[in-house]
Amino acid sequence: MLRTRILAILGLAGVLMMPPTAVQAGEYPSEQGVLQVSQLVAGLEHPWGMAFLPDRQGLLVTERPGRLRLVDLQGGLSEPIGGVPAVYARSQGGLLDVALSPEFAQDRLVYLSYAEAGDGEYAGTAVGRGRLSLDKRQLEDFQVIFRQLPKLSSGAHFGSRLVFDRDGYLFVALGENNQRSTAQDLDKLQGKVVRLHPDGKIPRDNPFVGQPGVRAEIWSYGHRNQQGAALNPWTGQLWTHEHGPRGGDEINIPQAGKNYGWPLATHGVNYSFLPIPEAQGKVVAGTEPPHYVWKKSPAISGMAFYDGERFPAWRGNLFIGALAGQALIRLELRGDQVVHEERLLKQLHARIRDVRQGPDGYLYVLTDAANGQLLRLELRPK
Repeated sequence: MLRTRILAILGLAGVLMMPPTAVQAGEYPSEQGVLQVSQLVAGLEHPWGMAFLPDRQGLLVTERPGRLRLVDLQGGLSEPIGGVPAVYARSQGGLLDVALSPEFAQDRLVYLSYAEAGDGEYAGTAVGRGRLSLDKRQLEDFQVIFRQLPKLSSGAHFGSRLVFDRDGYLFVALGENNQRSTAQDLDKLQGKVVRLHPDGKIPRDNPFVGQPGVRAEIWSYGHRNQQGAALNPWTGQLWTHEHGPRGGDEINIPQAGKNYGWPLATHGVNYSFLPIPEAQGKVVAGTEPPHYVWKKSPAISGMAFYDGERFPAWRGNLFIGALAGQALIRLELRGDQVVHEERLLKQLHARIRDVRQGPDGYLYVLTDAANGQLLRLELRPK
């Protein structure tokens, strides 16, 4: 007991008593039934994002150090796919999200977001695309289509998630590089959602097109560190979520030209427990309140609406990973409103980095660890 108290004082108890990184497959309780967890792949190094290929060809998984892998649905793991750009793999930086072109069956284009080094000591988020050749295990003709400018990150708050909407526009959810005030600066791309054509060109109907001193890529602003985004399959609206500081993780439904508050409006405080210097309150005139907010930060990452037929009890639910909270968060929706929250998989003590619905109707999650895993979830009756 004395030893434990000393270790706690020194901040070492958590290090020496951490659970094993490998998640155990098995059955776990939930409000709606029994959650069956199966390991599809292990040995992934800090996996970050995933995208399912059509025709049951498997899925692409990113690893933060800079690798892109192909996983087949029987658990086979490829060698790293070639043609991936060099990434800034420091702290929170590296290879991040992956998404397929809406016309993938014809153009075979794969989109990647990643941290990119600048000329000096700082980095920023970039997005590029290349043509996938499964025969060659290669992304061919990779081209950068977007760069977050200026580059201001020394390793933190890159975001980012990639979502195509029903009209084929590409939304990129970005972090503010841990430079708070830049989220309000319309001449910078930190803390923004941007909207692009698939080739990176700027749509003429973006809200700030033609305004002097304003980046025309911007769709919405006042965001902190966005690590989740998904298209609502019933409304077609983009939903995003972002990390607060100490408290104040939030979900937003970003609208064109709107200000979502950070750092002027926040439900959190600094990691030192002191107020955010720029903060004027939880709700500030001229900014949009969060659609949903957590008083205590679960450190959210990844987002998926469930519209499958395989598990009717999940239909209409929103699933979000939790890193510090070490859980899969299930949100019941009534229309757009969150009416109930459940924390799943807490028994696994695993950082959930991403969650997606597979074309087979199962849920798939990535665990963020040096020995990260791809898990498949199904719901069985009690």
